[in-house]
Amino acid sequence: MTSVPALSRALVDAASARFRPAGRFAYHYARGKIGGDAAFAALLHQGVLPARGRWLDLGCGQGSLFALVLAAQEQHARGEWPGDWPAPPQPLHMRGVELMPRDVERAAQAFGAAHPVVRVEQGDMNQTDFGRCDVVTIFDALHYFDHESQRRVLQRIHAALAPGGLFITRIGDAGAGLPFQLSQWVDRIVTWSRGHRMPPLYCRSLADWRALLTSIGFEVSSQPMSGALPFANVLLVCRVRDNAPPAA
Repeated sequence: MTSVPALSRALVDAASARFRPAGRFAYHYARGKIGGDAAFAALLHQGVLPARGRWLDLGCGQGSLFALVLAAQEQHARGEWPGDWPAPPQPLHMRGVELMPRDVERAAQAFGAAHPVVRVEQGDMNQTDFGRCDVVTIFDALHYFDHESQRRVLQRIHAALAPGGLFITRIGDAGAGLPFQLSQWVDRIVTWSRGHRMPPLYCRSLADWRALLTSIGFEVSSQPMSGALPFANVLLVCRVRDNAPPAA
């Protein structure tokens, strides 16, 4: 199991401060998300992401991941970055797609309408054109779609990525017993706190996720990603195989 150091308080402060113009809820939600999400820390600490490139975050919420990346870049430029961490990535473009209009409005207040790198738009990942990108991320959202819709989204992601491109997602391992059930209850509470109704959930075991992604044309690595919480969250880092045919 790979340990993930926590983000510094200064970095969490800087990233979440971007959301103050969007109101108290946006600010405090960002603090909790950025400071408490082990996957965000892992992306920066483990150097998985390319130094440059075009990012697409599907189900991006109010854009907390983008705010973290921008704050990390600023800290690194000031010489305040941890010496044993890789330099933070410098994406050419960070595009987010979010279904919920309220989250998109909060993102607009946080980043402005004409940010040179960040754009968050309202849309359904089941219908939105992904374009061409180098990295696609989905955190804790795939289980809201039925299994056939999951397959179609993953096939479209594969088609949008160049050989060697990355798809990074976090899933709940439905084969993990009680920890999985606990994570489902927390998911329901967080969804309700954001003002959303709880849809049916379509979960899979880790083995089933790996089999699906491999069949589409990804090489898949995984690691537990629940932080200190007793959940069954797993981070999947999926790379397009160089010799993989386009997903059908």
